[in-house]
Amino acid sequence: MVELYDSESSSVLPLAALDHQVARCRACPRLVAWREEVARVKRASFRDQEYWGRPVPGFGPADARLVIVGLAPAAHGANRTGRMFTGDRSGDFLYAAMHAVGLATQPTATHVGDGLELVGARITAPVKCAPPANKPTPEERDNCRPWLIRELELLRPTVRAVLVLGAFGWQAVLPVLAACWQVPRPRPVFGHGAHVTLAAQDGGAPLHLFGSYHVSQQNTFTGKLTQPMLQDVLRAAKAASGLG
Repeated sequence: MVELYDSESSSVLPLAALDHQVARCRACPRLVAWREEVARVKRASFRDQEYWGRPVPGFGPADARLVIVGLAPAAHGANRTGRMFTGDRSGDFLYAAMHAVGLATQPTATHVGDGLELVGARITAPVKCAPPANKPTPEERDNCRPWLIRELELLRPTVRAVLVLGAFGWQAVLPVLAACWQVPRPRPVFGHGAHVTLAAQDGGAPLHLFGSYHVSQQNTFTGKLTQPMLQDVLRAAKAASGLG
């Protein structure tokens, strides 16, 4: 099980400290072995680079109004660069769309320190480590769940919308959202453009939940997901979050 408290003070971790602790997690032996093997062997085109090779925390401001949830870090993308959706073609597609709708300061993400900033949005994932074949097991997904629950709890004062990329992420996120919001039964069905409003457990502001096809090359290269399709969903989620 993951530890969500500061071992020295026993206090609940704020977001920046939570991100730091995420990066040190070793809860899933298969994922630890895989991410470190990838970082050691490397892809030939990146052989001169030092890989991150650790869990990848969320990226974006601590007062985000919109949270975008993917699947897991890519082996030679975020597992290499240490930042979500950075250094791979899926990220190229996502950040181009986010920039087009005013959620990112630039359309590309190549490495930490490249100047990219997100505007009112944060990107995270239900599984923090790169999995073999991009397929985490249900046990690995569940092991990682406390991190995302705590992340959304910390964002609760400001977050008003969540956009989930892909069916796996959708199924992984629904139990997470139940910590702060009321998830109806039967559970909402995933689909591109899906939109469900969830009432808050504490009587506060509701959450707008959106779905989109994942930005994987399998979807973007085949035209299942196009830039206009993704931008439309991003605009809807942005508006629902109150970002304008």
